[in-house]
Amino acid sequence: MNCENISDEPCPIARSVAFAGDAWCLLILRDAHSGLTRFDQFRKSLGIAPTMLTRRLATLTEEGLLEKRRYSEHPPREEYLLTEAGRDFLPVLFIIGAWGRQHRGGGKMTRFLDAENGTEIKAVAVDEVTGAKIGTRPIRIVPPEEG
Repeated sequence: MNCENISDEPCPIARSVAFAGDAWCLLILRDAHSGLTRFDQFRKSLGIAPTMLTRRLATLTEEGLLEKRRYSEHPPREEYLLTEAGRDFLPVLFIIGAWGRQHRGGGKMTRFLDAENGTEIKAVAVDEVTGAKIGTRPIRIVPPEEG
């Protein structure tokens, strides 16, 4: 199955990993949430090849998580800003990070703190309807209705 086929799947997880399953895209979004906006900032932070960064920024822009805005005319330069969809992705990053801390931890790890009160953020996914922590109750996957 290729990414184009995955993006047409009825499963929202499949559709999302078609573009966001790439580690570079996730790390670019992480850095964008920490305030980075410019190509050179992303390149320096990630140590990514410029051609690869260009492709990932284009993907995130095409998918509507980032938008380009010109900040210099001479020479022409653009920055990348989070869109509403990009800002809505932050909880996903934190859940991935929480999983990583629990199952891929060891050694020194980056901490994420609430900027207002300084406490460490402990991300957990909760079902809005029941209030139950996701993963504590059985789930049932229902395919879309035909027709």
